[in-house]
Amino acid sequence: MFGKLFKKTDYKKLLNEDGAVIIDVRSPSEFAGGSVAGSENIPLGSIPGQTKKIKSLGVPVICVCASGMRSGGAKTQLKVAGVEAYNGGPWTKMLPYVD
Repeated sequence: MFGKLFKKTDYKKLLNEDGAVIIDVRSPSEFAGGSVAGSENIPLGSIPGQTKKIKSLGVPVICVCASGMRSGGAKTQLKVAGVEAYNGGPWTKMLPYVD
């Protein structure tokens, strides 16, 4: 019963095998202060206008921010639009998974 509830996401597989992209939903100034190499900065408020472009990528999307709150909102918006999206939480959590 709890196995699915607490299922751990395999970010390494998503990035290295499934071709996932990381979208950092923080503000441009936060992003400029440090980010995951290769990630794209699309602030949370811009997600609705970028959904079509993101969906056209055809790969899973890992959303990140400073704490996981904004990335959770972005994940929800993208999932509703039909994108395979994950909440990666704080951007620093992704650093070990990126080569």
